[in-house]
Amino acid sequence: MNKPDRWSRCRHSALAGLLLLAFAAPAAAELGDYGFWRTLGNLVSPPGADNPVTSDQRQGDYPLLANPPGYNDGFSPGAYYQWQTVPLAPETGAVCGNGSEYKFFVNRVPNTSNTVVYFEGGGACWDYESCSGQTGIRGARNPDGIPDDYLTLLNPGASLVSPFVVRLHPWSRVKTQNWNMVYVPYCTGDIYSGDRVAVYQDPEGEAEPLVWHHNGLRNSRAVISWLKDNLQRPGQMLTTGCSAGGIGGLTNYYPARRDMAPTRSFLINDSGPAFSAPVGADPQQYPSVLLQGLIRQVWGLDQANGPLAYLKSGLPGLNLSDLGSLYPALASALPQDRMGHTHFWRDLNYSSYSYERFFDDIEQAPDQATKEALLHQKWAQDTERLKNTLAGLDNFGYYLPMFRDVNESHCTSIIEFANSDIQELGLELDHFVNNVMNGSGAVMQASETDTVADYNKPFNLLYWSLDQLL
Repeated sequence: MNKPDRWSRCRHSALAGLLLLAFAAPAAAELGDYGFWRTLGNLVSPPGADNPVTSDQRQGDYPLLANPPGYNDGFSPGAYYQWQTVPLAPETGAVCGNGSEYKFFVNRVPNTSNTVVYFEGGGACWDYESCSGQTGIRGARNPDGIPDDYLTLLNPGASLVSPFVVRLHPWSRVKTQNWNMVYVPYCTGDIYSGDRVAVYQDPEGEAEPLVWHHNGLRNSRAVISWLKDNLQRPGQMLTTGCSAGGIGGLTNYYPARRDMAPTRSFLINDSGPAFSAPVGADPQQYPSVLLQGLIRQVWGLDQANGPLAYLKSGLPGLNLSDLGSLYPALASALPQDRMGHTHFWRDLNYSSYSYERFFDDIEQAPDQATKEALLHQKWAQDTERLKNTLAGLDNFGYYLPMFRDVNESHCTSIIEFANSDIQELGLELDHFVNNVMNGSGAVMQASETDTVADYNKPFNLLYWSLDQLL
């Protein structure tokens, strides 16, 4: 980019920054916030990296690798309050499932070092149909890769997905709206956790085999590497996301938190549970064991020096034969962090992924009502066990509402925080989010038992319209 264009962008960003600071700045400064004069200075001379990747971090399993010298990632440090596309070269280890270039998005502010890292939601894949895009939302998100203009208003499923990363949301407020935002898109179908190149055959025998890169873990590591080399260390950091992004944030939280080294750190996993399912367990007692057994192999999770072994190297409490042990392992390893899990009791999306293709009585149910009842039964079985696990942890809370009539009652924090409420306790999702990020003492633990109230809410035209788009 030539100098006139760069300075034009900086002047535009400075003006936009001053306007946004006037309307959106928090009433009182927090840890990580800059003072007035430092903020003004940052508009002219943006702060650089103060916690860059070390030579040791460039080595070993899943190292933090950088774009090669001379590679133009297009990032303009002073282009505040706008989404910037950051491509990652193959030398970083990053690549989308179809082999195309991986890229992520940064929206920077001048007034704080605080940062939210948002992992995008989406499906999952483990065969030709689901990885090629034939199964739609039930398969891999972005099977054709990530376009540069992904976070425009023309793609509201990404740009307006959650109040956590919508800077001027009309009614849901959360302090991350004043922070630096990092949007990590999803294009590998492996909940940001895989490390295996798979070859899937067309079951019809007509198309060429699909070579698919389950490369989620290396993509996440490359994002963290770039953030360390280009942005300041956060005073506060939130890692979050819904669905695949929720569990992706969960599995990547420890290494990301370790390397970014924020002063205070938070995790909110929305609707991406890692249910307890010990290897070899009875599926009638641990319904998620069949799905987990498949993805362990297909995504390369169990390979020697692979994703799970890498995760355990920093989390000695992790039991590699039971993914549900990740919650207490994180709570034990990071006692000062505040973490939370949320999902609906009547989630029909993640539960369909988890059970429908693995239990004949569900897949062959005589009607939709019977199928949903069987899905709810197994989901409740897994959820109750997770709730009991979290109940013993002071720094890892839970918020489990019953139902919301949008997106198959999946993801409590998308679109808005409203209607993800627990009416019998007088709680809204805002209360849980604020407790995780602003509270002290034990993190909130709340669960809804009323199976009627949420279904009796009036018709919501916004939710209906969004469901038609989905």
